[in-house]
Amino acid sequence: MAAGNPYLLLTPGPLTTSPTVKQAMLKDWCTWDKDYNGLVQAIRHKLVALATQDTDTYTAVLMQGSGSFSVESVIGSVIPKEGKLAVITNGAYGNRIVQMASVYGISTAVIDCGEVGSVDPRQLDDLLARDTAITHVMVVHCETTTGMLNPIADIGRVAKDHGKVFIVDAMSSFGGIPFDMADWQIDFLISSANKCIQGVPGFGFIIARRDELQACKGQARSLSLDLYDQWETMERDNGKWRFTSPTHVVRAFYQALLELEAEGGVAARHERYATNQRTLVEGMKRIGFKPLLEEEHQSPIITSFLYPESSAFTFAEFYNRLKQSGFVIYPGKITAADTFRIGNIGDVEPADMERLVEAITQHQFWP
Repeated sequence: MAAGNPYLLLTPGPLTTSPTVKQAMLKDWCTWDKDYNGLVQAIRHKLVALATQDTDTYTAVLMQGSGSFSVESVIGSVIPKEGKLAVITNGAYGNRIVQMASVYGISTAVIDCGEVGSVDPRQLDDLLARDTAITHVMVVHCETTTGMLNPIADIGRVAKDHGKVFIVDAMSSFGGIPFDMADWQIDFLISSANKCIQGVPGFGFIIARRDELQACKGQARSLSLDLYDQWETMERDNGKWRFTSPTHVVRAFYQALLELEAEGGVAARHERYATNQRTLVEGMKRIGFKPLLEEEHQSPIITSFLYPESSAFTFAEFYNRLKQSGFVIYPGKITAADTFRIGNIGDVEPADMERLVEAITQHQFWP
């Protein structure tokens, strides 16, 4: 555990960050200064290189706020007034996309797979064949409501077979699961500073096909969340944001990118996260806890567990005792079952998962 931290954050973000990422926020920066703007440009280039080998085709833009701000900036800027969005959802964050589209008055078709249902790309194929008015398809990669990992490559293939723009909310997966945007035919990818790259909260980012982003000029339904205008300003003014940027957070994110590279890149980080997740599940099963999802659908990002069949168990007491032992976990987020969630990402190691299981064992909260 990092010095000065009373507990590890075992959540899908904000998450436990390294001491050096925290330390990077101790210096003040001027938003107009060329050194700071050069840092922004370096981040943009590094993000594109993380996302794809086809770096000439894609570009990156940073957006103030939480990850949901970046999701909304895409929905409100990319889909034209006459467009129609198809959303595949199997959790709260897919549902939030539907809600955002509704607020903007965007015509939307929804494939609702349920809270624990896996996505069948054939459903999208059928929908797109029936409804030719659909112009855009959107889905969450890792649905942190449960920890479900959705088949993005297959969904993208179907979307492109029908000539649709493909948007992926990769909020909790980008930087922690290897893939190439070009291979998966993703036009717009959305993520956040405080997820697998292990920065701190304050901004999100969008990696996009340059031609598709340029086609969004003048379409935004919001001034602050105008994705095209934000990108154009960063391009024209060499890293300048339109409005005040979270300078300390940006500097911390740059440090986090350097630490990702030092670890061995996305593949190495994925291996650590996957080992964290396996270690956690094996230990929890030994003491009687059952994962919500089948292994084939489980991401390495966050794991949902069912409550034990014990009248002695309450989540509030479980949470508080674990916090006193140095661990903070997440409550469940589905209505179909009583669950809690444990994040597997951040500056944590398999040994931390072993210590967590030992702490749970000591509290004797299993059936």
